[in-house]
Amino acid sequence: MEGGGENGNGAALRVVCILGPTGTGKTRAALSLGQDVEVVNFDSRQVYQDFPIITAQPTPEEQALAPHHLYGFLPTGEAMNAARMAELVVAAIRDISGRGRLPVLVGGTGLYLRVLLEGIAPVPEIPEAVRRRVQQWLEREGPQSLHASLCDVDPEYAARIHPNDSQRNARAQEVWLATGEPLSRWHSRTRPVASLNALCLGVTVDLDELTPRLAARIDEMLQTGALEEARQAWTRCPDPSAPGWSGIGCAELLSWLRGQCTLEEARELWIRNTRAYAKRQITWCRKHKGLLRFAAGDVRGMANAVTSWFNG
Repeated sequence: MEGGGENGNGAALRVVCILGPTGTGKTRAALSLGQDVEVVNFDSRQVYQDFPIITAQPTPEEQALAPHHLYGFLPTGEAMNAARMAELVVAAIRDISGRGRLPVLVGGTGLYLRVLLEGIAPVPEIPEAVRRRVQQWLEREGPQSLHASLCDVDPEYAARIHPNDSQRNARAQEVWLATGEPLSRWHSRTRPVASLNALCLGVTVDLDELTPRLAARIDEMLQTGALEEARQAWTRCPDPSAPGWSGIGCAELLSWLRGQCTLEEARELWIRNTRAYAKRQITWCRKHKGLLRFAAGDVRGMANAVTSWFNG
């Protein structure tokens, strides 16, 4: 199996995308697709270098099986957004395809995939004064306040994001305050990022079946270094409003580090928020058009689908 590329005659870049809820073996599925595979991250949390355990980045053993791109490269204090991630992913796809290998995108952030496949909204540059105003609002009242306001000015976008998501709530407020138009309206004016020929494979699972597996995975993270990882990250970035701290798992352990809850309370909240996130991911995948669906663990079925796609 060989990767395809965008060449002089305008051929689209071939890419396989594996998406689905957290904890369903997407990385393992990617690694099963052959020796020519290179894995590219499009998850919004696995970009952070301080949290490889908490964000469930591929293990060193997994990364030794194939080249991995865009994992663990971003400092905790630096924000990532869909437009920037799309540009990074496209650059990785071009590089991998140019070497005759197959780029396989793995992740669970639906917005990032939609921007990559459908295009980027041409939002104007946000003035620094607006950014500071929103950041002060965030620090003073928390992301829930921004989200409550967003429900009035941009209910469509507010319905798609969690009230605790500092980064996305702040971004939507910045766009509204700077342009006078809601982010959802800007999203309707998308422009293509690149010409891609994408095969999208979805991992399906019943939420009730997945829930105990998510809890077990979180317990394993706690036993294998998540607490020390959070402590070390706090020494490097003692700013609770930093983008990296807003992720599920990071936020709950930060509350424990700051003495705002017990470890057991942090664990229970981490499990509950992870389950809620998985539910949103399952819903998103059900609505995704053109998605070939496979049961979790059906790596042979996915490999056969990719082979048929290349030979079709």
